[in-house]
Amino acid sequence: MKVLKTSGYLVSTISVLLLGYVSWTSASKDPVLFACLILGMIASVAGMVLRWLSYRRERKQVQGAASQLAGAAKSGDAVTNSPRRS
Repeated sequence: MKVLKTSGYLVSTISVLLLGYVSWTSASKDPVLFACLILGMIASVAGMVLRWLSYRRERKQVQGAASQLAGAAKSGDAVTNSPRRS
């Protein structure tokens, strides 16, 4: 799943760059249109990077929770969502 999602974000980034390349010549004739093209490309790639980073963070959280459950199961502790009291 990790490779599939990462590949998807990479393909999307490449497609943004290719579409920007095709539009570059005509957009460069109008400063406003050119600025919109550049900002749109940056925003699109930045959005994909942020989604990829959030996916990575979520994956680490799920792996951490799974490790915690596995450790509790081995030690025989009950796993709850409430904090432990001393």
